[in-house]
Amino acid sequence: MSKTLFNKVLVANRGEIAVRIMNGCRLLGIPTLAVYSTADKNAVHVRTADEAVEIGPPPPNESYLSIDKIIETAKKYNCDAIHPGYGFLAENPLLPEACEKAGIVFIGPSAEAMRLMGNKVESRIKMADAGVPLIPGMKSAGASIEEFRQAADKAGYPVLIKAAAGGGGKGMRVVKNPEDLQASVEAAKREAKNAFGDDTVYLEKYIEDPRHIEFQVLADNLGHTIHLFERECSIQRRHQKIIEETPSTALSDDVRKKMGEAAVNVTEAAGYRNAGTVEFLLDKNSNFYFLEMNTRLQVEHPITEMVTGVDLVVEQIRIAAGLEISEYVFNATQRGHAIECRIYAEDGENNFLPSSGDILYYEEPTGPGIRIDSGADGLSAIGVEYDPIIAKLITYAPNRELAISKMISALKDYKILGIKTSRKFMIEVLKHPEFIAGRTYTDFIERNMSDRNMNYEAEAELAAAVSSAAMMQSSKAVAVGNREVTPSPWQTIGPWEIGQRISK
Repeated sequence: MSKTLFNKVLVANRGEIAVRIMNGCRLLGIPTLAVYSTADKNAVHVRTADEAVEIGPPPPNESYLSIDKIIETAKKYNCDAIHPGYGFLAENPLLPEACEKAGIVFIGPSAEAMRLMGNKVESRIKMADAGVPLIPGMKSAGASIEEFRQAADKAGYPVLIKAAAGGGGKGMRVVKNPEDLQASVEAAKREAKNAFGDDTVYLEKYIEDPRHIEFQVLADNLGHTIHLFERECSIQRRHQKIIEETPSTALSDDVRKKMGEAAVNVTEAAGYRNAGTVEFLLDKNSNFYFLEMNTRLQVEHPITEMVTGVDLVVEQIRIAAGLEISEYVFNATQRGHAIECRIYAEDGENNFLPSSGDILYYEEPTGPGIRIDSGADGLSAIGVEYDPIIAKLITYAPNRELAISKMISALKDYKILGIKTSRKFMIEVLKHPEFIAGRTYTDFIERNMSDRNMNYEAEAELAAAVSSAAMMQSSKAVAVGNREVTPSPWQTIGPWEIGQRISK
C-alpha cells in the first residue's frame, strides 16, 4: 500500500500528536522522520520515529516554527510529504505554500482554504453568503468605536469582542453594558496585537448559556465531503478545552442532522480538502451558529475515532495522496459514548499554573475501552518551552454513565510522579452533579467550581497541622530494649505507597 502513497513522511511536530501521526503512518507502511529541538533529544516522538533529525535550539522560532529548516530537512532526507499535526505550523498557510514550491505534499488543506478560514471576519462573510447561520454582529471588522456602538445596539447586550486573527481566548472581551464598550475594544485590540501581530477585532452577540459543539469533516479531491458527527467541548478553562465527549447530550436527532449539514456546507463553501473541524455555538433554545473552522486535526479527534471506528490520520494521509475517502467511512455511525481528558503538566489546585521537571514515575491505566495518546513516559522531562499537554486519556463505553465511571477509575489509576497534573481536578468535574446531568456549558467551571480553591486552602492548612503534629510526635524517643530511639519519619507516618491511587 505504501507504494501508492508516500516514500517518507516528515512529522513537523512533537509530543503526543507526533507519536499519533507516526502510528498512523506505520499502519500504512510509511516510514517517518521526526524533527526535534535540543530540548527534545530524548523525547518519546524522537524514539518512536524511524529516523530523527535535530533542527535547532529550544525556542520554537528556531526549531519547530522554522519553515526553512523543516523544508530543507524534508528534502535532504527524501521525505515527499509533511504532516503538521496541530499547533506550531499546522494553521500557517506559509507551510503548504513552501511545500508546494518544494514539490512536497502537505497533509492538510490548501493555503487558500487555510488563509480564508483562519480569518474570522473573512470566513464570516463567506459563510453568510453560503447561508450558514451566524451569530448576530459585525460582518466585517470595526474601524471606529461608533461602528462598534451601532453593532452592539443592534445585536443587544451583552456582546463579545473577538480578535479576527486568532483564538485561545486572546483578544476576547465580554461587554455587558454600553459604558464599558470603548475600554473593552481598546483592551482587546492591544491583546490581539501582542498575541497575533494583528489588532483587528470585531463584535458579535454574546450567547448566554452556550455549548461548544464541533463537527468533524472530511473532504477528498474527488468531490466527496462528509461529516463524522459532533464533539461536545464545553468544559473549558480560560477558553481552552480540557474535557470533550461524544455524542453531545444537548443534541436531538433533528438538530444533529441540521448541524451536520451546515458543517458540510461550510466545508464546501471554503473549497476545503482533507480533515477539518467546524465549530458552532449552541444556545439554550437549540439554535446554533457558526463559530470558526479549525483547518487541521483536532486535539480531541480520538473520541470521534472511538465512536465511529474511523482512523482520521489514515484518512488524512489517503486524501493527501489523491485517494478518495475510504468506503467504510461513508457508512460510519455513532456507537456508544467516548470521553477525553487532556492531561496537562499544570497545578490543578493552584489556578492551573504550569508544572515542569523530570517525570520520576509513570504508569498508564489499562483495560477495555481505555486509550492513551501520550508523548511522555518514565524517561521524560517536562520543560517550559512548549505546550504543557502530556497526554490524552480516552475512555469508551456503551453509554455515557459507564464512560464517565471508566474515566474516573482510569484517572485514579494514571500515575505520574515528579510533576503536578490536572487529574484530580478532572475527577471533580466528572463527579459534579451538573456534569453527570449533562448540563455542560462553556462557563461550567466558573459557574460550578468557583469555590474549589477555597476548599484546597482549607485542606492545605489541615495537612500542615497534621504534618506538624507528626513531626512533634516523631521527635519523642521510645524505648527499644535497653535504649531510647527516635523514630524516623517513615516509621511515624503509617502505611504508604509510591504512586497510590488518587482518593477523590
